[in-house]
Formats: sequence, C-alpha cells, structure tokens
Amino acid sequence: MRIYPFLKFMLLTTITVCFFSCKEEKTIKTEDKVIVSFKKEGTLTLKKADSDSIIKTIDIEIADDDYETQTGLMYRTKLETNQGMLFIFPDAQMRSFYMKNTKIPLDIIYIDENLKIVSFQKNAKPFDETSLPSEAAAKYVLEINGGLADEWQLNVGDQISFTKTTND
Repeated sequence: MRIYPFLKFMLLTTITVCFFSCKEEKTIKTEDKVIVSFKKEGTLTLKKADSDSIIKTIDIEIADDDYETQTGLMYRTKLETNQGMLFIFPDAQMRSFYMKNTKIPLDIIYIDENLKIVSFQKNAKPFDETSLPSEAAAKYVLEINGGLADEWQLNVGDQISFTKTTND
C-alpha cells in the first residue's frame, strides 16, 4: 500500500501550507523619516494699504534658488502662526504653485515687484496637485498657515516689507 505514505505526505503538506498562510501578518508602520525644521532667515512685516499700519510681523525662511523654490514647505508637519516662507523670484510674472508633498494647509499670497499683494490662494489643501495660479504678475510669494490671510484681514493692495538676517 503505497497510497498511505502519499496521503501522509499530502496531509503534512496541507497542514504546513495552512499554518504558514493563515499566520497573522505583521504590519509594519513606517513613520516619516524626513523632518524639516523652520530656519529663520529674516522677518517680514505686513502693512495695510490705506493706513500703512502694521498688521503682523513674522519670521520667514527665504526660498530664492531653484531647489528651495521647488521644495518650499514640502514635508513640513507644522508651521507656527508667526512663521512663513517668502519665495523671491528674479522677475515678476504669472506664478502658479501646488501642494504636492505639502502636509499642512497654506494661504499662498502673490506679491508684485512693488511689494503689494496682488492675489491669494487661500486654504490650499495638503497634497493637492491642482495648479494654484496668481491673478497678476508676482515677483514674491508668501506662504503662511491656511486661514491666516482671513484672520489677519489681508487684502489685495496691502504691502509687505522684509529684511534678511545676516549670518556674520
């Protein structure tokens, strides 16, 4: 009876397969390894157009080269209320930003060469790759936490001034 060893082998194989395939899978949760911290590189003051009164002064990071302007606030998990990123471009033209790899909602403020706000994209959604264009030519773009443009009552025509921190 050669069938008995064959059945024994098949039964053992079936049990082994069931044991390994029915074993509970372990899920490994990977956390973000990229942590980008805020680095103060200057200060920026927002002023009302009609009265020149100061609305708010914030600390800024400056993005003024290709890598910095392409990366922006990507991968950040937080931005304090008194912080923002100022993008400085070589010329004024129509600009467009998007939220790829950006984890926090932002207000995107487009500013012309005369340092006047020309348009907004408010409460941009995290990770949304939809184009968020300016409504007029902009040389500067300021990104702040989503909702702050409304909270601070910023309007088209309001102005900015900024100073870069010197690293002596």
